Amino acid sequence: MSQPTPKKRYRTTNWKQYNSSLKARGSLTIWLDKKMSWFAAASGKRGRSPKFSDAAIQFCLTLKNLFGLALRQATGLVQSVLELSGLAWPVPDFSTLCRRQLSLDVQVPYRCSQAGLHLLVDSTGIKFLGEGEWKCKKHGPERRRQWRKLHIGIDAQTLQIRAIAVTSNNVSDASVIPDLLAQLPADEVLKSMGGDGAYDTQPVHEAVIRRGAIPIIPPRKNARMRKGSAFTHRNAAIAACRRFGRKIWKVWSGYHRRSLVETKMNCIKRLGERVMSRTFERQVNELHIRAAILNRFTELGRPQTVAVA
Repeated sequence: MSQPTPKKRYRTTNWKQYNSSLKARGSLTIWLDKKMSWFAAASGKRGRSPKFSDAAIQFCLTLKNLFGLALRQATGLVQSVLELSGLAWPVPDFSTLCRRQLSLDVQVPYRCSQAGLHLLVDSTGIKFLGEGEWKCKKHGPERRRQWRKLHIGIDAQTLQIRAIAVTSNNVSDASVIPDLLAQLPADEVLKSMGGDGAYDTQPVHEAVIRRGAIPIIPPRKNARMRKGSAFTHRNAAIAACRRFGRKIWKVWSGYHRRSLVETKMNCIKRLGERVMSRTFERQVNELHIRAAILNRFTELGRPQTVAVA
């Protein structure tokens, strides 16, 4: 009987900087920019202009999502933060936050890769109606359990979310890929896109090839060779899996990097297993704000690891 292969061990080389970044995540001042435009500029259109800017509304909703607060509690926290910072800015009331969340243009900050983008995509379900998992296991699920499907694409180098889409739970993973790729800047070099077997469809391969990237998608077990330039990399993957095995192909192609996007999904779930908003548009903006929060956390610092014997 063959001995199991021992797992690699890794050592963090920038523990001092990473420890400081973890402490900074608990600070409220990283979300407040005293130079930000708190009041909205005149729109030049008929009717009353909004009093607060989109940046102010996003700041309030960021604290709400970060601590899982209700709207009224979020306004109280924002008022306390402004008073402690010495700012005499008025605070939007809960009805203003609820109304502006419907049409808010959420800004998700990110940093571009230095040597091309390696995009990793995945999806997960976010519940917005129904009981918790313990009650469902104990007493059975209810009829009114409903989910939203969250699709994200992260940068394998910076680990920041670069593309995000929210759909209903009956939308397939592969059908969202063109929308995710459209969110990337047209002048940015996309080197590869990695995903699981659910993305092994013709529209996905064609969309990735049109962008000039290499699809790193495991073929199905009963996959066959197909003609066309869009299936060149897929046919090579099928041939490698047949000759050397699927495990060796994953090592050669770098498919193991897809675990990074699964870790990012876990981080999103840590901000809340469910969304608090009830309408679809507000749920989309709420999940976009979560993406902005995680990108800010990643920007503060992340661990640099090396393999040890």
